[in-house]
Amino acid sequence: MIDFISGFWSLVPVTLAQSLVYGFVALGIMIPFRLLNFPDLTCEGAFPLGGCLCAALLVAGVPPSLAFMIAVAAGFLAGCATALIHLNLRINTLLAGILMITMLWSLNLRIMGKSNTPLFTEATFFDSIFPNFNVDVLLQNSIWLPVVVAVVLLLSWYLRTDSGLGLRSTGASSAMARANGINTWQMTLLGVGAANAFSAFAGASVAQIQGYADVAMGFGVLINGLAALIIGEAIVGRSSVGRQVAAPFVGSVVYYQVISAGLAAGVNPSDLKLVTGLFVLVMLAMSSRRGGFRSEAKLNA
Repeated sequence: MIDFISGFWSLVPVTLAQSLVYGFVALGIMIPFRLLNFPDLTCEGAFPLGGCLCAALLVAGVPPSLAFMIAVAAGFLAGCATALIHLNLRINTLLAGILMITMLWSLNLRIMGKSNTPLFTEATFFDSIFPNFNVDVLLQNSIWLPVVVAVVLLLSWYLRTDSGLGLRSTGASSAMARANGINTWQMTLLGVGAANAFSAFAGASVAQIQGYADVAMGFGVLINGLAALIIGEAIVGRSSVGRQVAAPFVGSVVYYQVISAGLAAGVNPSDLKLVTGLFVLVMLAMSSRRGGFRSEAKLNA
């Protein structure tokens, strides 16, 4: 037991920093899925797009801050492309996302010219601001925590503005939104584009922190992000805008701590997907039963 606690505690700082970064992927899944009623899979392609493009630009000598911004902008455009495929060609949202992931795989290979790009000798955005960022986990946590809080607060504020209400209305009922003069195409492009910009931001950050970008670095991030979102919603709920925006990050932190606990308990890394899948099932069952109890209570009231 002591070995388990010691092993788990030693992993907490590392997985906390990791979970805060991957929380942006969960946020990128939540926005189209919950706010726009637009199930989107593009994040699995936008995540490596951000990493691969940022790495290629850094190797080409582009200033780190500019490379970072271009990578995020590319994620936004990838999301817009998925939305346009759905809106213009009337292709199912899931199929549009799958098509975009497939095309982004080839695009990422074309961008880097190879399957992976090392960044160990390149100056990254984080190095240029905090020289010890990549080797100091406590520094990473002290930077990422305020960034996450700021993003949650800003996004919560935006979703209460007229534009944010228009975006939420588009997801609730596009017909009603159009009847009230809301440009639903514009709102869909903005929402799906912003969601994938967050995923590309996470990809560019991970590539710079781990020191390399790989064309396969997005494999599994969709499932991890979805699991984090479900866990977060089961814990904090989604009865308000603030709770809805905070849920992806809360869920991501819990999800990666579960992985840490599994590793500390000696679970074979190849079995982690099974363990986390069972944990997500438990959270889903708890959320479903809680919703059932609330409905029953309302009926009996």
